Amino acid sequence: MTVDRAVMAFAGLMILGSLLLAHYVSPLFLWLTAFVGANLLQAAFTGFCPAAMLFKKMGCRAGAAFG
Repeated sequence: MTVDRAVMAFAGLMILGSLLLAHYVSPLFLWLTAFVGANLLQAAFTGFCPAAMLFKKMGCRAGAAFG
């Protein structure tokens, strides 16, 4: 798996998880959804993504976006 795909999968899991938590536990979990979305947006412009650095250290292959 490449770093790009790992980041997208992780972001998707975080968004879906936070939506489930917001529905069943507390609407305050929507802040987690907003944080993930904001992080994806800033990563698109700056190329800086902490999750990408973590996945790279875990041994994922470099991708097109996060090399």
